[in-house]
Amino acid sequence: MKVLIVHNRYQQPGGEDICVEQEAALLRRHGHEVIEYRRSNEEVSAFGLLDKLTLPKRMIWANDAADDLRALIQRERPEVAHFHNTHFMISPIAYHVCQDMRVPVVKTLHNYRLLCPDAFFFRDGHVCEDCLGKAVAWPGVVHACYRDSAAQSAAVAATLSVHRAMGTWATQIDRYIALTEFGRQKFIAGGLPAEKIVVKPNFIYPDPGAGTDERNHMLYVGRLSEEKGVRTLLQAWLSLRHIPLRIVGGGPLQGEMQTFIRVHQLENVELVGPQPYEATLNMLKAARGLVCPSLWYEGQARVIIEAFACGTPVITTRLGSNEEVVEDGRTGYHTIPGDALDLAAKIEKLWTQPQHSAEMGIAARQEFAAKFTAERNYERLLQIYEAVRFQAT
Repeated sequence: MKVLIVHNRYQQPGGEDICVEQEAALLRRHGHEVIEYRRSNEEVSAFGLLDKLTLPKRMIWANDAADDLRALIQRERPEVAHFHNTHFMISPIAYHVCQDMRVPVVKTLHNYRLLCPDAFFFRDGHVCEDCLGKAVAWPGVVHACYRDSAAQSAAVAATLSVHRAMGTWATQIDRYIALTEFGRQKFIAGGLPAEKIVVKPNFIYPDPGAGTDERNHMLYVGRLSEEKGVRTLLQAWLSLRHIPLRIVGGGPLQGEMQTFIRVHQLENVELVGPQPYEATLNMLKAARGLVCPSLWYEGQARVIIEAFACGTPVITTRLGSNEEVVEDGRTGYHTIPGDALDLAAKIEKLWTQPQHSAEMGIAARQEFAAKFTAERNYERLLQIYEAVRFQAT
């Protein structure tokens, strides 16, 4: 099968970009021909003043991207187009181009961009659904949710509203891929057609294999930012001075966290900064548990799947897709979002019951094998492609 992958890279690459790369490689390993159309938001840095002034229009309708895609489709004749991100150098015009040229369209919903200007349903330290289901995402403009700018938030809100009115989300995309059932239900609540949304999680490749029996620390892996719940994490450790914690990652709260650790003399907490992928996996394999104290709706936390692959149980908040992926008492524990005492109690429980934590690690590894391997993912992805191709005939 010839597959066209369309993706707009962010200025700061993240987990979504990794998922796109892995999915393209997965298709190629199985003998499919993959064509790619990629743009990057870094292109804006080379824009002149006039181009920058027309960015709001570009978010809605990027004519150069449309011309590129038409030429590419005319030349390559793909059998299906798989979209990831179009914001904002490509724009939603790309869906119309594919439909005009009779190429069925699949789109993976990595975040909540179609429902929320900031894409994350998070504001002022907590979940916010003020724009969910609204024809115009006006609250997102009022609160300047996108990049702390009312003007830029208005541009994103206008893009969502225009394409909702044009029927882009309802008619120009043949199948949406949600990463979890929680995500699927949220998109249905936001107005996307329920019959067009299927669930296919992300995957990990290659399989890192389970860790050793020596599990000598707890681990946090991720961005050091408010929505990730890292303040709650450190507050919990005030009563966990006997348990080693390693924190992998960087971000805007790094300085604040360093100060907190020094002031409170948390000698058992180590900020190790961003680490190479293999080094992070090795720490996961040696961890008694992974802590994910998120305060927002994760699309699907890739690090949780990585922990499962390493046979490491996960403590996460009773919130969104994380609650769905981690089964309380079987593959980890749930905790109350933002509640440091409850988080500390669950970590203490995991740490002081090594036999049960080992059993949960085995269950986590089984969950990975059942749902999150490359082969399982390929089977599901091919089913989705075949379904839209059949529908188009």
